Amino acid sequence: MKQFTVRWFAAYREATGLEQELVLSSANSPAELFAEMTRQHPGLGTYSRALVAINDQMTSWDSSLQGDEQVLFFPPVGGG
Repeated sequence: MKQFTVRWFAAYREATGLEQELVLSSANSPAELFAEMTRQHPGLGTYSRALVAINDQMTSWDSSLQGDEQVLFFPPVGGG
């Protein structure tokens, strides 16, 4: 198992009721980690059009996770 600090923003923070949480996971990518987190927090929905960062660097959902990283999830933003 790997350890991650997951930080939630905007609507994701509201859905989880948390600003951040310490997570033990075997996830190898942000997409896998998010899928695990949706099982714990069903209100998260899907990550379609959402953004992710690892250690404050924007990245893709299939990026590699090694453990001991900070993973930030940003929900899609509406507007026009």
